[in-house]
Amino acid sequence: MRDSIAAGSVEKDNFKGLKRADFKLCFGYEGPADLLMDIPAKPSPWWRSDRHADRAPFLRARTAVTRALRQWFDGQGFTEVETGILQVSPGNETHLHAPMTRLTGADGEESVRYLRTSPEFACKKLLAAGETRIVEFAKVFRDRERGPAHLTEFTMLEWYRANEPYDAVIADCVAVIAQAARATGVKSFSYRGRSADPFAPPERITVADAFTQHAGIDLLATISGRDGDRNALAAAAANLVRVTDDDTWSDIFSKILTQHVEPKLGQGRVTILDEYPAPEAALARAKPSDPRVAERFEIYACGVELANGFGELTDSGEQRRRFVQAMDEKEKRYGERYPLDEDFLAALDHMPQASGVALGFDRLVMLASGASRIDQVVWSPLS
Repeated sequence: MRDSIAAGSVEKDNFKGLKRADFKLCFGYEGPADLLMDIPAKPSPWWRSDRHADRAPFLRARTAVTRALRQWFDGQGFTEVETGILQVSPGNETHLHAPMTRLTGADGEESVRYLRTSPEFACKKLLAAGETRIVEFAKVFRDRERGPAHLTEFTMLEWYRANEPYDAVIADCVAVIAQAARATGVKSFSYRGRSADPFAPPERITVADAFTQHAGIDLLATISGRDGDRNALAAAAANLVRVTDDDTWSDIFSKILTQHVEPKLGQGRVTILDEYPAPEAALARAKPSDPRVAERFEIYACGVELANGFGELTDSGEQRRRFVQAMDEKEKRYGERYPLDEDFLAALDHMPQASGVALGFDRLVMLASGASRIDQVVWSPLS
């Protein structure tokens, strides 16, 4: 579904002068700018005993969090599932990139498959099949992403509730974050000079209110129906971010969000950023009382994005429209497009109303264990 997490070694000087929103366009990165500004030199192999000894406390914390969350989900009546990694389509979002492979059948015929960026399509097919509460600790992949809070291969904790409201999975997220902190015994999350109390009642703010509060922009005034008025947002943002002629409404939105809003989120306590604008709905349904916004939220702690959740869209025609629009933009920017999963679109018409969320498990463990980099909490990080 939904969010990006990757880590690796890059040359810091290569990124001088780039604004944070530029990283999203170049690498799919959407986190705080300083997470990419202090890249360490390439470390020794993870299997070296001295390096493993340094990482061992964080890895033990990972085990403790995994055990605690499995127990919590079991107590809530969830069924843990395992869905396939190889998919016909890895997901259809403009700035997400997936590794590709070719399979050869017994008859010698080749077919293209992708390493999934999320288990979302498969999980929603299970909802259509009749499952009601499912959870997966899913191995997922993102190409073109790297940084101290990003991994190319990472674990996404994703879960769904059929016939339950959007607020149910928001409450789940708050509980899961607290459970992770209890499992490791920490009283506060701390990361790069920022802190957040995982037990405090979270801040909940709409995207529109956050733009007003932190950027002085009336975001909803730039939206008509489900479309954004690019020129209206460009004018409102003229003194806040650099706007280029080829920037779309979504590009400008992302620049404002990453440069002026996200740095203020998850400070002192967890923040729930709620009601994303319709042009950024992705796989979320529109809010019934206001079609300018969608039932989509993200959760932040210490300036780190932890989760991205939806009141799930079940209109296959609208989902197809969004996918095609996103792939048209992807082809324009990157010269590639991913196929649509027609089986998934067919399943949507049989799927019950549902809510779901994807949480970056490695990031949560990083915060709960006190690690400074995400690769410290992964047993065998990609070399």
